Amino acid sequence: MADRSTPWSLGGALRGMFAKATIDDETWEDLEDALIRADFGSTITDEVIEHLRAQVRRFSTTDPVDLKRMLRETLEERLARLNPTLTLSARPAVVLVVGVNGVGKTTTIGKFAKFLTGHGRTVIVGAADTFRAAAVEQLATWAERGGAAIQRPQQHGQDPASVAFQTVERAQREGIDIVLIDTAGRLQTKSGLMDELSKIRRVVEKQTDIAEVLLVLDATTGQNGVAQAEAFIQHAGVTGLVITKLDGSAKGGFVIAVQEKTGIPIKLVGQGEGIGDLTGFTPHVFVQKLVG
Repeated sequence: MADRSTPWSLGGALRGMFAKATIDDETWEDLEDALIRADFGSTITDEVIEHLRAQVRRFSTTDPVDLKRMLRETLEERLARLNPTLTLSARPAVVLVVGVNGVGKTTTIGKFAKFLTGHGRTVIVGAADTFRAAAVEQLATWAERGGAAIQRPQQHGQDPASVAFQTVERAQREGIDIVLIDTAGRLQTKSGLMDELSKIRRVVEKQTDIAEVLLVLDATTGQNGVAQAEAFIQHAGVTGLVITKLDGSAKGGFVIAVQEKTGIPIKLVGQGEGIGDLTGFTPHVFVQKLVG
């Protein structure tokens, strides 16, 4: 009987599976169930299982250790199809951070600032989410924790594009390396939200190129979160994904599923609540942690 006191994880499930003496029908059934439970989705699960069965036949192996290695290689290969490298070489490098409310966008900006300052970069955060009254103060708190400066609106209800413009202007004036611009996650209509983002883009691009548009997604919402963010994916020119709340490996399959569904590379992952828990995404490292 499973220990209910320990949270389920893919790595834990696989350890028991691959500790057996041989690959049998039960191994395949258990592997399929584990991948589905880890939020890979039925299509990717079927493809992975079919590929692994072919590999096992090709190399005439019955050793679960071989199957584990093949699983790691298969998942890593799928993740490595897209380049996870952040493009931040421009000075200043301007990053728009987008996503629906509730995914952890504000905290992610603070953690990203910490990640960047930890690598010796200077950072300024632009509080362009003027739709929510509390957003500026929340962002200011996280920017301070991340070691970043902040550009606040000069007046209540200031145009978000104006705040973005002032943030970039200040970065250019003060020689700041990276600009992170917070944006609204909700307005009355999706078209209004996209129009606002388009305006921010146009204003910023009069000053400099935009280096990245990062979409924040919450791993715990799975495919529902992707559906909620569809408007951003279609209209915001997203260049990279940031996956938050990826604690443990219970939802690890979502990382592969979302990258393949959107065709957008994952560039950052958050695996905890602490200020230092956002890291760059490396397929090899991620799969090692996921599979064990």
